[in-house]
Amino acid sequence: MAAYVISYDLNAPGKNYDDLIEALKTYDYWWHHLGSTWCVVTSKSAAQVRDHLAQHIDKNDSLLVVKSGGEGAWTGFNERGSKWLKDNL
Repeated sequence: MAAYVISYDLNAPGKNYDDLIEALKTYDYWWHHLGSTWCVVTSKSAAQVRDHLAQHIDKNDSLLVVKSGGEGAWTGFNERGSKWLKDNL
């Protein structure tokens, strides 16, 4: 299993995020504490995650899926959020 950091910009005014958010929540392990940034843990490749999520955005939107290298640093998250990051990244 790998951890991926996912970030997106939905560029159409008034864009509905519901479909994309529901698709992100289909992963067994996910974390979301920043506006349009999520982390998921899955056995899928980055390209497979991108292709799955791309079905839920428009052609003019941007989507980034990056495999975590295992090292990270953060501040300003609650204990639960920090624990998830420590356990999964």
